[in-house]
Amino acid sequence: MSTEDFTEQGGVMQETEIDFFLRSQGYGTLSLAADGDAYGVPVSFGYDGDHLYFLFLQLGVASQKRDFVDTTDTASFLAYQVNSKFDWQSVIVTGRLREVRDDEVAHARDTMADNAWHPSLFSEADPMGDIKGYVLDIEAKTGRKGSGT
Repeated sequence: MSTEDFTEQGGVMQETEIDFFLRSQGYGTLSLAADGDAYGVPVSFGYDGDHLYFLFLQLGVASQKRDFVDTTDTASFLAYQVNSKFDWQSVIVTGRLREVRDDEVAHARDTMADNAWHPSLFSEADPMGDIKGYVLDIEAKTGRKGSGT
């Protein structure tokens, strides 16, 4: 397959398409890094047009996720959907990841409620432990789509 063949099968998503996709998706993979090691985490997210919001469940004192968050300068987030060979979309967002500030908690919670997808990992009776909110301050976002989209 030549480069021309690939170009005809897909294209760059416009800003409005990227925003619509992020508002409708609700889950993806957050990639972090520490000392040359990568760590990809499947996460639910909320998107308000300028930021991505995440909630991390802290199970105990030690947390590999928290360790990687603390050492990552630029985080990368991938959301994608594949319906068929030609009907697919993917969006990559990069930026700084930080804890949600006290004055952002209500907005982060509302944004998560709007479009985050939450798996049923725990029963209603299980203790949930400490939940920390994080925000990705978006520096760049790009999207690609198949020709069937």
